[in-house]
Amino acid sequence: MSTYNIDPSHSSASFSIKHMMIAKVHGAFEKMSGKLEYDAKNPLQSKIDVSIDAASVNTREAQRDTHLRSPDFFDVEKYPAITFKSTRIEGEAGDLKVIGDLTIHGVTLPVTLAVEGPTDEMKDPWGNLKIGASATTKIKRKDFGLTWNAALEAGGFLVGDDVTVQLDVQFVKQT
Repeated sequence: MSTYNIDPSHSSASFSIKHMMIAKVHGAFEKMSGKLEYDAKNPLQSKIDVSIDAASVNTREAQRDTHLRSPDFFDVEKYPAITFKSTRIEGEAGDLKVIGDLTIHGVTLPVTLAVEGPTDEMKDPWGNLKIGASATTKIKRKDFGLTWNAALEAGGFLVGDDVTVQLDVQFVKQT
């Protein structure tokens, strides 16, 4: 078992959600940390723990980001972190499912991440050993207490309920 830390400058946590029932709005969280306990010989024994700074949300629209940080959505003053902690891993390399507890807005629910990877361990130009993986899942924001919305004059709602989450993570091995 080897321990790897998330390399925040080479990792991203992004999301997309339907806006006005027309098109998807994309956003990301600029700050995340965490670690991976990885067993290359038996990946199913591995564990991951991630923390995302909810206040680091960025949708490229300052007014919307301020609203997302407010009590209407993430309420970052009360719930500063979004966390994921794995409880088990299923499948085989190249087709892994990481099951774990996702906590958003003080609500913890089980989710399953479909994982692409992990990559083989590689040495970067500075001698650090790294691996990477990508993962996706879909959640319903209302399940996590993110219920703010506004009805549209033509019918429907301003903000969709289904959120697609995409993680692209590079890990650096602890020495």
